[in-house]
Amino acid sequence: MSNLYKELKNNHSKEVNNFPMMFAFSQEQFNEGMDKLGLLPTETDKIFSIGMGGYIKKCDSKQLDEMTTRHETEFNDNIKNDLTGDNFIYDMFHYELCNHEYGYTYEIEDTLDSLDMTMESINSNPALIHGLYKATQDIKQEDN
Repeated sequence: MSNLYKELKNNHSKEVNNFPMMFAFSQEQFNEGMDKLGLLPTETDKIFSIGMGGYIKKCDSKQLDEMTTRHETEFNDNIKNDLTGDNFIYDMFHYELCNHEYGYTYEIEDTLDSLDMTMESINSNPALIHGLYKATQDIKQEDN
């Protein structure tokens, strides 16, 4: 059975992984990364730090912003378009609850953090409430 959320997440991950960027935590990794970006190690004026050891070319920053914005829009549109909570929303909660070991802990805080959601935001949307409830109940049944 396909998982709409996992498909979107995988598509976004592939796109991010194919984006020209590098991560460096030593001088050797930095030099290799600069070569990967087609730059000399001395051309630091042509790169931009994206945090956590990551760098992109300055000329690619607009593309990264556009991709990030599009990913966020696609995610939010999928939630908005799931009027019942039985499709994308359910898949999202089920995937992330399993990923954060809800079946062992019965705690949802890590799942909500990973989705950048709060109980207040969920409680304001009947589809989110339904999808979360359905996913938690299904996981409890799966574990029995």
